[in-house]
Amino acid sequence: MSRVEAPLLDKTTLFQMLERRFGGKFSKLSDIPHPSLLHDAQKAAKRLADAVRTKERITLVGDYDVDGVTSTSICVLFFREIGYPLQTVIPNRFKDGYGVSPKVLERIDADVVFTVDNGITAIEAADICKNRDIDLIITDHHTPSKVLPDAYAIVNPKLDVCSYPFKDICGAQVAWLLLGLIKKELHVDVDMMQYLELLALAIVADVMPLVGINRAIVQGGLKQMMKSKRASSVIIREYINKSRLSSEDIGFQIAPRLNAAGRLEDASLAMEFLTARDEDEAFEKFELLNKLNDLRKTTEAETTEIASLHVSSNDKIIVAYGEGWHEGVVGIIASRLVGQFNRPAIVLSCDGENAKGSARSLANVDIYKLISTQKKYLQKFGGHKMAAGLSLHVKDIEAFKKEINEEAQKLDPDDFILKEDIIGVIQSSCIDFELLDILEKFEPYGEANPRPRFLVKDAEVLGIKLFGADHSHSRVNLRFFQHERQSHELLAFREVLSMPEDRKLTCSYTVNKNEFNGRVSIQLMIERIY
Repeated sequence: MSRVEAPLLDKTTLFQMLERRFGGKFSKLSDIPHPSLLHDAQKAAKRLADAVRTKERITLVGDYDVDGVTSTSICVLFFREIGYPLQTVIPNRFKDGYGVSPKVLERIDADVVFTVDNGITAIEAADICKNRDIDLIITDHHTPSKVLPDAYAIVNPKLDVCSYPFKDICGAQVAWLLLGLIKKELHVDVDMMQYLELLALAIVADVMPLVGINRAIVQGGLKQMMKSKRASSVIIREYINKSRLSSEDIGFQIAPRLNAAGRLEDASLAMEFLTARDEDEAFEKFELLNKLNDLRKTTEAETTEIASLHVSSNDKIIVAYGEGWHEGVVGIIASRLVGQFNRPAIVLSCDGENAKGSARSLANVDIYKLISTQKKYLQKFGGHKMAAGLSLHVKDIEAFKKEINEEAQKLDPDDFILKEDIIGVIQSSCIDFELLDILEKFEPYGEANPRPRFLVKDAEVLGIKLFGADHSHSRVNLRFFQHERQSHELLAFREVLSMPEDRKLTCSYTVNKNEFNGRVSIQLMIERIY
């Protein structure tokens, strides 16, 4: 407990600390670099524009996560507006696997195929397209391998040859930038800024850094969502029921529901919600997404419990696997194990001789690089530093597990340590609505701009009450400093706390705005107990 230290802050020092995250300057929407800076983007846009003009057949291949579904939805809405009958395929996780695969190409009859949020590893698919005289255009943001697909054009900011200055953009942003160039080629009147609300969904859900142009887009998108007439945004607004939306609302409330479709059934349902033509249709789809999300939670909780029994204290990288584990939730289970054991985790679902799964990392461990050292065992893999997908034979899992752990031993031990992002100790007298205003100035919070966490050390516990239908949440009444009279109430969701023997508590917490029945209050949320 004594090792947890943090500086004492007042409002001025807090403001200065947060300002430093952005170098004292926020990016604006006008700072978004021109799409033509993306390698091959101009070539890709010209080919797609020509196909529209000459009425060739274009098929779009998306992906089943929120970024992929949103990328696909933006394209559907754009081509709908210009009156072109775009064919779309979102691969089914269970029947098709990931991305533009040979299996997906079997049911595509087109002159041009273009991908969003996938394709950078589609070597075989590119060769099939070439043999069938299909021009394949890949738009992606995942880390490229040394060997690239032999495609007509590859648009990806992470390519070595790409000069786009902002590398950390999601698949939906790459697709949107390309559509901007297609618009110019076709001389059509489409307002590209109408898609900001959808881009905000993708950026937050795909855990992109909320700095630079990403922050500007998410900030603009959240504002747009609050007044948008788009049917899906109207339903999202009604569901969240607040005077303003935050990135956390998207990350914790909306993204899991959109993801649930692709995880358990088919991601087309999420796309149909985002592209719904009226509120009745959007509401009906959202209700189905809600039901799937409830089922996802149950499935995930049951399997996480089993998977946690597979964790060995000697392993630096957790590798857990089981026959018949639901393939759609292995990524979430990997995240849960990372949170529980503070180690990167790979979770595999076995189906007979084959295993397919997801990896999640933490701190400074590049899980994509680690997995790539085990190519000899892998059928397929792809991803980036913090998350990856992979498939291999069940008979190779134990050897893979042994060797990836040996490889992990070579890493700097510091890479595995989560750097505490406690910003400081805030004086009790500072916790007021003025503090909330300061915190709101630096929103949206998320990756690379975490919501400030404050420390309270050895605070006196005056009482603990459990609440919620199943008494699974805790309300803790704390006196932060001995000399003070006032106390503060802190909430711990999904944690059942009991009175410590010494009646003392050290924890980190966040300061949030709570809105309920039109009443606004300050809510302190416990993040971590030491």
